[in-house]
Amino acid sequence: MPSQFFGLNIAYTGLQASNAWLTTTANNIANVETEGYARQKVVQEAGQALRTNTTYGMVGAGVDAKAIEQIRNEFYDLKFWNSNATLGNFEVKEDYAKQIEDYFTETDMVAGFGTIYSDMFAGLEEVYKSAGSSSSKVQFLYLAGNLGEYFSATANNLKKLQEDANLEIKNQVDSINTLASEIASMNKQINAIEINKITANELRDKRSVLVDKLSKIVDVEIQEYPIYTEEGGTIESGANRYIVRIAGGQELVNCYEYNTLNCVARDYKVNQSDAEGLFDIEWSNGLEFNLYGRNLNGVLKGLVEVRDGNNEEYFHGKITNVTDRTQKTDPVTGNPVTDPDTGKPLYESKLTISVDNIPYLQDITKCTLSNTGRILLNNTNFEYTSWSYDATNKEYTFTLDDNNDERLAKDCYQPGKNMEASVGRSIQYQGIPYYQEQMNEWVRQFAKAMNDIEQTAKDEFGNQAEVLFAGKQITDDAMWDFNEDNVNFSSTGDTYYQLTAYNMIVNKNMVKDVSKFLTNKDPDQGQDQQDILSELMDVQTNKDKMSFRGCSSKEFLECVLSDVALNTSNAITFSKNYQNITNSISNQRLSVMGVDNDEEALNLVKFQEAYNLSAKMIQVFTEIYDRLILNTGV
Repeated sequence: MPSQFFGLNIAYTGLQASNAWLTTTANNIANVETEGYARQKVVQEAGQALRTNTTYGMVGAGVDAKAIEQIRNEFYDLKFWNSNATLGNFEVKEDYAKQIEDYFTETDMVAGFGTIYSDMFAGLEEVYKSAGSSSSKVQFLYLAGNLGEYFSATANNLKKLQEDANLEIKNQVDSINTLASEIASMNKQINAIEINKITANELRDKRSVLVDKLSKIVDVEIQEYPIYTEEGGTIESGANRYIVRIAGGQELVNCYEYNTLNCVARDYKVNQSDAEGLFDIEWSNGLEFNLYGRNLNGVLKGLVEVRDGNNEEYFHGKITNVTDRTQKTDPVTGNPVTDPDTGKPLYESKLTISVDNIPYLQDITKCTLSNTGRILLNNTNFEYTSWSYDATNKEYTFTLDDNNDERLAKDCYQPGKNMEASVGRSIQYQGIPYYQEQMNEWVRQFAKAMNDIEQTAKDEFGNQAEVLFAGKQITDDAMWDFNEDNVNFSSTGDTYYQLTAYNMIVNKNMVKDVSKFLTNKDPDQGQDQQDILSELMDVQTNKDKMSFRGCSSKEFLECVLSDVALNTSNAITFSKNYQNITNSISNQRLSVMGVDNDEEALNLVKFQEAYNLSAKMIQVFTEIYDRLILNTGV
C-alpha cells in the first residue's frame, strides 16, 4: 500500500514536468531567430504504477520527464541538402555564363566582333576601289590587325575567367576542409555530453548548420549509428558515430577523424588554350578525388564544369599499337640522351591511337590537344612529349616519356582487348574550354580561307604571295606562316594547329612592306583587275569559301552568342527553380523544427496553468496532511 504522503509526491512530479515544459518553452522563444535552431520538447511518460493489493489493483505514480529532445525530420534535412547542392551548382553557372556573355556581346561603348569584322571588309573594299593604293592597303592591314586583337583580348578574358574559377575551386576546397574540422570537433563535444545520457540539442543544431553550409558546396550523405559498450554488444554507450560522405560516397568525416583535400597545380595542360597551373584535387593521403564523377554536385561541380567543360569533345580513341621503349637519342647527333641530374638513360615509346569514328579529331581546325601533356592508358597516366596525326590511316601517334620503371606503357597495352586511351575527360557542359575551342576553330578556318586565296597571287617576278594572317610565336620576331602539310599535322609542325585566338596576327612582313599584299593573280593584268580582292571579300558571305558550323564566316558571333545565351538562360531558369524548391523545402523543414511564436505563446499559457494546478494540488495535499496530523488524534 502506498504511503499516506504519496499524493504529495505525485503532485510534485507534475510540478517538475510543468516546470521542464515552461523552461523548454522559454528556450524556444529565446531562440526564435537563431540560425538552425530546432524546436525542443519535453519527452514525458506516466510514472511506473504501484501495486496496492487492493480491489482497484494499481495506483498511478505521477509523471516522469525523460528527456528534452529536438523536433526534426531527417527526410526534410536530406531533401534540403540535395536541393541546396543543385542550387549551388546552377548559381555558379549563372554567374559565369553572364560574364562570358558580356565578353561576346557588343555595346555602344565597346566594339565587338560584328563591328570589327565589318570594318575590316569595308577597308578591303576601299583597297578594291582605290586600285590597290598603298594608303588603303595600310588602312586595311590595320583593320585586319584589329580583328586579331579582338580575338586575343577575348581569349585572354576567358583565360582570366578560367583562372578565377580555378582559384574559387581552391577556396571551396579550403571551406570543405574547415567545415570537416568543425564537424569532427562538434562530434567529440556531442559525444562527451551524450555519453552521460543527456541529449546535446544545441550542439546538434550547430552541427546541422555546418552540414547545411557544406551541402551548398558539395553533395553530402550523412550516417549516424550508436556505439556500443563492447564490440558486437547490444548495450549502447550513449555516444554515436557520425559519418559525412561527399561527392558520391567519398568519406570526409568519420566521428572524430576527418580527411582533408589538397589542390595540386598541374604541370601540364589538358587543352591547348588552358591557363597554366589549373588545380587537380586529391585527398591528403594521396588518393584521387573524383572531380568529374556523375554524383558530384554543388558549387564545386559548377566551378569544375565552368573551368573544364568541353561539351563532350575531348581526345580519345582506340589503341592500335604500343612500341617497346627505346632510349632517347639526340635528333642532331644521334647520341643517347641521359638525365642531366642523375645521368640515367631516358626512354620513350610510341603510342598509336585510331580516331576513325571521331570526325572532330580528324580536323586540324578543331584540334584542342596540348603540344605536351598526359594521356591515360589503362588507368595509368603517361607523359607525352609530342604527337602527330596521319590523315591516311586516321591515327595519332604519341611520343611517350616512358621512364616509369614500375609500369611501362607496353605493359599497359593488351592487344585485341579494344582498349581506349584518352586525354582529359568528357564533360557535358559548354564551359570555358568549349568557347576557347570555338574561337580557335573560327580563326583557323578564316585565316586558312584568306591565306589560300592570297597565296594564289603572284608578284611581278612570279613569286607566290605570303600568307595574310599568321600566328605569333613566343619570340617577338618569329611567326607561324603555315608552310607545312595541314592534312598530316603534328604538335611541332608549322601548321594551322599553331594558330589560336591568342596569337592571330597580320603577317609582319606585309605590315612592314604593304607591297607584299598582292591583289591579283596575274600582275601583267594591271592593278584594276584585282581578282584576289574579289575572292577575299567573298569569304565574308560565301559558305563555299568558309563555313563555320553551317554558317558563313560573318555569322560567328551569332553562333557563339546562341550557345552563351542558351547556357545563361538555362542557368537562370534552373537557379530560380531550385531556389524556389529549396525555399519550399526549407519552409517545410521549418514547419517541423522552427519556432512559432503563437504556438509557444499557447504552450506558455497551457503549461503555466498545468504548473499552477500542480502547485494547487500540493497545497490541497498540504491541507489534508495538516488536518490528518494536527487535528486528528486519539
